[in-house]
Amino acid sequence: MWGGRFAAGPAAVMREINASIPFDKRMWKQDVAGSRAHVAMLGAQGIVAADDVRAIDAGLERVAAGYAVDGVPDDLAMEDIHMLTEARLADAIGPAAGRLHTARSRNDQVATDFRLWTRDATDQVLAALLALDDSLLARAEEHAASVMPGFTHLQSAQPVTLGHHLMAYHEMVARDVSRFRDNRARANLCPLGAAALAGTGFPIDREATAAALGFDGPTRNSLDSVSDRDFALDYLMAAAQCALHLSRLAEEFVLWASQPFGFVSLSDQWSTGSSIMPQKRNPDAAELVRGHAGRITGCLVSLMVTMKGLPLAYSKDMQDDKPPVFEAHDLLALSIAAMTGMVESATFRTDRMRALAESGFATATDLADWLVREANVPFREAHHITGRAVARAEALGVALDALPIVELTAIDPRIDARVYDVLSVDASVASRRSFGGTAPDNVRAAIRAAREARA
Repeated sequence: MWGGRFAAGPAAVMREINASIPFDKRMWKQDVAGSRAHVAMLGAQGIVAADDVRAIDAGLERVAAGYAVDGVPDDLAMEDIHMLTEARLADAIGPAAGRLHTARSRNDQVATDFRLWTRDATDQVLAALLALDDSLLARAEEHAASVMPGFTHLQSAQPVTLGHHLMAYHEMVARDVSRFRDNRARANLCPLGAAALAGTGFPIDREATAAALGFDGPTRNSLDSVSDRDFALDYLMAAAQCALHLSRLAEEFVLWASQPFGFVSLSDQWSTGSSIMPQKRNPDAAELVRGHAGRITGCLVSLMVTMKGLPLAYSKDMQDDKPPVFEAHDLLALSIAAMTGMVESATFRTDRMRALAESGFATATDLADWLVREANVPFREAHHITGRAVARAEALGVALDALPIVELTAIDPRIDARVYDVLSVDASVASRRSFGGTAPDNVRAAIRAAREARA
């Protein structure tokens, strides 16, 4: 390729460091699609003769069929998927293959291929996230009224329902879906035709190639077209945020599957054993999802650091843009699939959840609220009274709703027997009817709204 300018070939190390074929070969479908759209436009514009266009297009189909059957070899002499495809095309049809690169550079070619690949990856992630969301909604509906302790600081705080807890993760997934959709829309412009950096003197039709490849239109500045990797960074930022959400859910499963919690039993499909301790049942899938979040975040940081100091337009540093995106995508796809499987197959021990909800004085706030509503006590005073009631219940070794009325009235005479209507965990969750609250009817309404938004 460099024969016209260079008298000698590259050093062996230079050949190795310069080649990207070991990783960019996974864009072969996008590379062939971009080339077919480009040569069709060249023919329509009269830049390449019709016979050559037909030969090139048929040859590209043959090259793609070969890749599909045999894979793409790591041919370092060809450097990248673009040069390999052109060489294979030349082997298939002869000198006419050399016309394919008219009015095109590898700079706009790789920018186009990478956008196409990232767009396809985004569509895969969106489909997987919607499947995860379906699982969350189904399990939330099943447990809309199943009482569990809600936590702050990992301390029992107020009773909630398992359905409400799972719907919190639905909200996170919905935001992830929104981010990926926004990124896809913003990135859906085609760089093809920007050439090396300045555009081209050939009378090309960039609107035609953009439409052929499913883009909304061409990019608007040739310099930015070949040097922009915001679409890749946007994908990684959405992936990192999504991975953080998955990691939080994974951590819940790790905690809940432990004997001290005992809230969930993971299926055999998502658990492993120990090489030495036969009793062990380890939540390894959840732990790996948790670990993947760190690696995906690292991929984001890697590309940000690569791009932070690059002048316009293209620099060879940008060859390193693809490995972090490819790695993050693979890890994210695995993480989503694993969490979907865990959510679908988990056995929730609602009896254990209820028992712990009832044992941690989780309805203390309900007592304080009752004093405000029914006895006209300022909240700060009600908070103090309730604290004394909790201390007394703790001393007697009973739950708040089992504390005798004589004990409560001894703490404050304004308390009467009606207070027991709010001190059970069921009464507590049923009373939380404010918008977004944990009342079972609220949870069911939120599930209906989520499904209607998806319809």
